[in-house]
Amino acid sequence: MKMATDPLGRALGSLPWRSLLTASLVAALAACGPSDPSASFLAEQLEQTGVQQQEAVTWTLGASYDSTKANITFRVYSARATRLEVWLYKTPYGAQEVVKYVMTKDTATNIWSKTVAVSTLQTTYGITGPVYYGYRAWGPNWPYNSSWAKGTATGFISDVDASGNRFNPNKLLLDPYALEISHDPSNANSTDGTVFGSGPLYRNLDSGARAPKGVVLAGDTQSIGTKPTRALKDDVIYEVHVRGLTKNDTSITAAYRGTYKGAGLKAASLAALGVTAVEFLPVQETENDANDNVASTAGDNYWGYMTLNYFAPDRRYAYDKSAGGPTREFKEMVKAFHDNGIKVFVDVVYNHTGEGGAWNGNDSSTFNVYTFRGLDNPTYYSLTADKQFSWDNTGVGGNFNTFNPKAQDLIIHSLAYWKDTLGVDGFRFDLASVLGNTCEHGCFNYDKLNSGTALNRILNTLTPRAAAGGVGTDFIAEPWAIGGNSYQVGNFPGAWSEWNGIFRDTLRKDQNQMGMETVTPSQLATRFAGSSDLYGDDGRKPFNSINFMVAHDGLSLDDLYSCNSKNNNQAWPYGPSDGGEDNNHSWDQGGIAADQRKAARNGFAFLMLSAGTPMFTGGDEFLRTQYCNNNVYNLDSDKNWLNYVLTTDQTSFKTFAQRLIAFRKAHPALRPLNFYSAVDNNGNVMEQHRWFKPDGLVPDSAYFNNGGNHALAFRVDGTEFGDPASAIYVAYNGWSGNVDFKLPWPGTGKSWYRVTDTCNWAEGASQVASPGAETLLGGENYVYGVCGRGVLLLIAK
Repeated sequence: MKMATDPLGRALGSLPWRSLLTASLVAALAACGPSDPSASFLAEQLEQTGVQQQEAVTWTLGASYDSTKANITFRVYSARATRLEVWLYKTPYGAQEVVKYVMTKDTATNIWSKTVAVSTLQTTYGITGPVYYGYRAWGPNWPYNSSWAKGTATGFISDVDASGNRFNPNKLLLDPYALEISHDPSNANSTDGTVFGSGPLYRNLDSGARAPKGVVLAGDTQSIGTKPTRALKDDVIYEVHVRGLTKNDTSITAAYRGTYKGAGLKAASLAALGVTAVEFLPVQETENDANDNVASTAGDNYWGYMTLNYFAPDRRYAYDKSAGGPTREFKEMVKAFHDNGIKVFVDVVYNHTGEGGAWNGNDSSTFNVYTFRGLDNPTYYSLTADKQFSWDNTGVGGNFNTFNPKAQDLIIHSLAYWKDTLGVDGFRFDLASVLGNTCEHGCFNYDKLNSGTALNRILNTLTPRAAAGGVGTDFIAEPWAIGGNSYQVGNFPGAWSEWNGIFRDTLRKDQNQMGMETVTPSQLATRFAGSSDLYGDDGRKPFNSINFMVAHDGLSLDDLYSCNSKNNNQAWPYGPSDGGEDNNHSWDQGGIAADQRKAARNGFAFLMLSAGTPMFTGGDEFLRTQYCNNNVYNLDSDKNWLNYVLTTDQTSFKTFAQRLIAFRKAHPALRPLNFYSAVDNNGNVMEQHRWFKPDGLVPDSAYFNNGGNHALAFRVDGTEFGDPASAIYVAYNGWSGNVDFKLPWPGTGKSWYRVTDTCNWAEGASQVASPGAETLLGGENYVYGVCGRGVLLLIAK
């Protein structure tokens, strides 16, 4: 994830659940009591959803109705506040509050609460529609004074004190547990963000009328369908932006384009492509309401990696933006994917928040105060040793305090809500090394063995999906951040899967930087076979390697082989975008379009023919371009949304991708549960997997470790996996010229048949043969010439 901020810290860049209830869940409900809003909320979800679930995670924070809908209870955590009030509004924007209540603190839990009667709100205060709310907080740096009025400094001592407190009653605070929010801080009606700032110039500006409010939800009956239980090893992940997926799609009703509803309408076509898991870029509320103000990237946040609230589905992606609409529509979308056998993963950003960092370098006084910072700054954020600034391993405003138990509670509760209530099947964690931090303030240290980290607590609290599949959740880490010991590819704990950046870089270098980067056959072999060096040493499996050639963060697959360098300074609608990696390991293949397409076919083949879990980015299946912009985080334009008007070459590539995905799904030998081995558990010699040189001989260590060798092949024995092919053979020629490969033994009475050759001579709609239409070649010692920079795929039958 790459992002930038302006001086204001804003972003620029299938059994019913009830039948699976455990005794602990029943006890938890009973312990809550019939009047506890968390009990009624959880019971309502048990009644209304079909989620298969093993564990129960309960909480009482947030705003919720009781079981009769007669009362609303507001609950919020703050250990350091000295006074908290909840302010209620009839309308979300531009109006003043209609009533405010002082909240009561439970000193044992540091939870502040207030229960109000719905009838009072309706008859006395005229709140007959949705209830909008926010909090105002006082604390040691700004103690309560009964003379205080909105927009005054009465009681003020400092913007930040020695303990890191940043209380400011002039700032209406968003509930961290709000299930929906009313609007973004910056929007078409409110482009001046100074009202949310602290510091001498802004601390007395009252934000109440313009601040985002929480929306009290009464629950809904939208089903999320039946969750797939497929093993991660059998998944093909499609990473895409929920808005970009359909915003340009004329097959979708215009009003639904760019929405959850529109995305759900793509489920069948993605299933037909072969996708088994769709991974959406962040869909938790982020600041993006202002994206459409002008035709430029100024201030835009397209990707969404600046989270304002961890529970609320982003309203921008909802066709129905009324109170409760985004939640219902998100669940409707999830059901559409589930009905097509597709898992729904979401990209989550628990390493930092949308509040951002210091507005001006060394000025410790001026920060955004939206939510967490104004409620309990040292609890929710990692701070510098003097607690005056944010500690930053993200580059976008400071670390969320993931080692703090209360901040961890929010992470766990948010994940549980998204998976149990909203139906999500798995999560990809942005800059996940921050979740392995083991100190709160003044330092950063990643330690996967520390049981107190958020990483380990997630696994211990929320059941990971078993390697062979079943009920549970898929957890995927982006295993790096910025600075310190945050680059941790291959070093995450337990059942964590990881984006394998080493797979990406190794294969990119071999394809695009021969003579500049040294890649040995041994390194290639390790990546093709599932990266046992990264995941086998601690008991993890090949599928824990999420293999990818490109992701949202960087060049597209087409651009990887069509651009020599990034070009981010183009004018709207292609840019401009700041930042972006300078070393992309890309090459334009000498400007030859046919070779660019061939290289892209190779890159896609690497994904589908390697052990591990493949992931590609939306549009890569038809060679989508970003016009060499490798950091399109701020580009909410029609040139960054997927374009479904395809050329003949794009259509041919889509067919290539679709058929290669189908081949992978049809051949379990390519999706091993365990690392390929020459010996089984009983000590019997096996022939699961064997490497070959082009001359047909098994390579020795001298060949494997020589960076001057650029051709390698492997044979997988299908009989060991119950594969319909008795063997699969893959040859890769990284040289620029033709190389002859002598084929190995195909099996007794078997012959080799060609499934695909990525070379240009075969390009077209049938470049990957349909099952039964493969071309007969011959048996052992048959010689096949693979073109320069080509991949050959054979089956034995």
